Amino acid sequence: MHKQTILLLFALLLGMSACKTDNEMNTNPFFSEYETPFGIAPFNKIKSVHYLPAFEAGIKEQQENIKKIVENSEEPTFENTVEALEYSRPLLTKVSNVFYNLTGANTNDELKEIAKEIAPMLSKQNDDIYLNEDLFGRIKVLYDKKNELELTAEQAMLLEKKYEAFVRGGANLPAESKDEFRKINEELALLTLKFGDNVLNETNDYVMIVDKEADLAGLTKGQIDAAAKTAQEKGYKDKWAFTTQRPSITPFLQNSSNRALREKLFKAYINRGDNGNEYDNNDNIKKIVSLRLKRAQLLGYDNHAAFILEKNMAKTPETVNEKLAFLMEKSLKVAQQELADMQKIIDAEGGGFKLEPWDWWYYSEKVKKQKFDLDESDIRPYFELKNVVDGILYTANQLYGLQFEKRDDLPIPHPDAISFEVKEADGTHVGVLFMDFHPRASKRGGAWMNSYRKQQVINGRAVTPIITMVCNFTSATKDTPALLSFDEVSTLFHEFGHALHGLLSNCQYASLSGTAVPRDFVELPSQIMEHWAARPELLRVYGKHYQTGEVIPDELIVKIQNSAKFNQGFITTEYLAAAILDMDYHTLTQALQTNPNTFEQESFTRMNLIPEIVSRYRSTYFNHIFSGGYSAGYYAYIWSAILDSDAFQAFRENGIFDQETATKFRKNILERGGTEDPMILYKKFRGAEPDEKALLKDRGLI
Repeated sequence: MHKQTILLLFALLLGMSACKTDNEMNTNPFFSEYETPFGIAPFNKIKSVHYLPAFEAGIKEQQENIKKIVENSEEPTFENTVEALEYSRPLLTKVSNVFYNLTGANTNDELKEIAKEIAPMLSKQNDDIYLNEDLFGRIKVLYDKKNELELTAEQAMLLEKKYEAFVRGGANLPAESKDEFRKINEELALLTLKFGDNVLNETNDYVMIVDKEADLAGLTKGQIDAAAKTAQEKGYKDKWAFTTQRPSITPFLQNSSNRALREKLFKAYINRGDNGNEYDNNDNIKKIVSLRLKRAQLLGYDNHAAFILEKNMAKTPETVNEKLAFLMEKSLKVAQQELADMQKIIDAEGGGFKLEPWDWWYYSEKVKKQKFDLDESDIRPYFELKNVVDGILYTANQLYGLQFEKRDDLPIPHPDAISFEVKEADGTHVGVLFMDFHPRASKRGGAWMNSYRKQQVINGRAVTPIITMVCNFTSATKDTPALLSFDEVSTLFHEFGHALHGLLSNCQYASLSGTAVPRDFVELPSQIMEHWAARPELLRVYGKHYQTGEVIPDELIVKIQNSAKFNQGFITTEYLAAAILDMDYHTLTQALQTNPNTFEQESFTRMNLIPEIVSRYRSTYFNHIFSGGYSAGYYAYIWSAILDSDAFQAFRENGIFDQETATKFRKNILERGGTEDPMILYKKFRGAEPDEKALLKDRGLI
């Protein structure tokens, strides 16, 4: 082809590309009001190319708003400084809420690259605000005379938290330390992003292929069909595939009689991020831990945990470590008895081996069958996903009068998601709830709740919440609908509790609303919901056989009730091992020098963890603390468990759907967000501080 012709074609292509890009920019959905029901993001119109310009414009908008605050010649007031800062980033919040929800639930290579590009931009923006001496000066003037300002309780809390955010964001650092502080934050933003991407990639890359039907011994038909479906999706014909996603690995470990394959799959799961390949996270951990320590010490704290816990209910690392050690001692004793029970079965069967971690799930199921005559396969048919969802919505209606109208006309973040309009008993609009249930390669593991829009009031106008629940539950097969394990049922109730916290928020300011509370308080609304899941009166509502519609028989309900404390030694111990490991990393007072494998093994040895139990999360895939927001905070689940066990006792005493108790919980916990000290809120509901005996009894640890 002639050279001039090639150049002409190239120019035409460039022109077409530019026109397309210009057109896409002119129609960027983030730059105008969403013309959708309830102001939901128009997900079908948002393209990858829209994000970066929207982030850049949002950053610029906030910078201009900050400049107006700083250059205001009037004396600082709550309205022209604190509220102005609170409302300074509408576009940045708008695009961030969509982008970060989708990168968690429906990511792709383009979004991952955008995330890497914007991470340092957002880190710089954050530092530019908190290290702005003039802006901090205006905040400090108000903070120093806060008792003279005649603020409401919520305004006073907002002022206090803004001031603390500046101090904790480096505002009081000497000039020579501020550049170092900025560099640390930028590095951490990229490292934590990389850590999470590595875990997702490693999880997606691994598949265990089974090509002999004999190797499926012990698995149910539903589990075999699910494995065949997974194999087909991954391009394997007439084979079965198992992954390290929970809905795949857990049933396999519970039911497969092939010990070698159990070991293979289990080790693949616990070695994620620790295989010396491109997704290895060991070096990332060393950098993250050391940088967090360095930042904390710049701010005057002994370690990262001291920095984090100062704003939590626990207050100090010593308080947390003392509580965790006490609970570990209790749970280990129970776990050792559970181990003895399983070893007896192995010996009685002539196994001739000592139980290993990959055996625990399999033999604990045998113990459950032996002690309680309960098999997971007996109860799954009664927990069809649709019916469990109906049961959850029924619970919210009975407690709070909420109505949930399924809507097929609303924009949804993914084709797998479903949406509900949530209303009060009188029909008043409360908010929108998305539910997204099943695993896919674009979704990170686990289950979570988040907000596409938080509840708040702006200029007297109520802004209603848009909440999402994202899970990774057992999928349907060609022969059966999605049938959940009871653990998955409990997880669904848990995340719905978080959703209620977001939906029922009744606050003025977004930064205080909904789940904007300390980490060791945020799990109370979620974990208390799990108590309803196993109540007989509710099991009869949602426990219906997927084929016959038969209500779950009382005989099975009794078995579920009797087995409620089963395996709690193991469950609590594996959790506590992860919580203590988290604290060990983040109470270091010197940079981490050893390999994370060595560090965690030394941690497990100190806590007397038995070798038959592996920590719920090993370091290299511990997303909660190295990629999520739970660093020096994973203990929060057990701390909140003390709260939720004590709180549910009020419902046991008064009736699980008692309206007066439910109203007190809604008004004092769910509606108030972070507007008051959490212990004050708790005591307003319960009348006293929580008693940990309720938790120990619930778990059979005493």
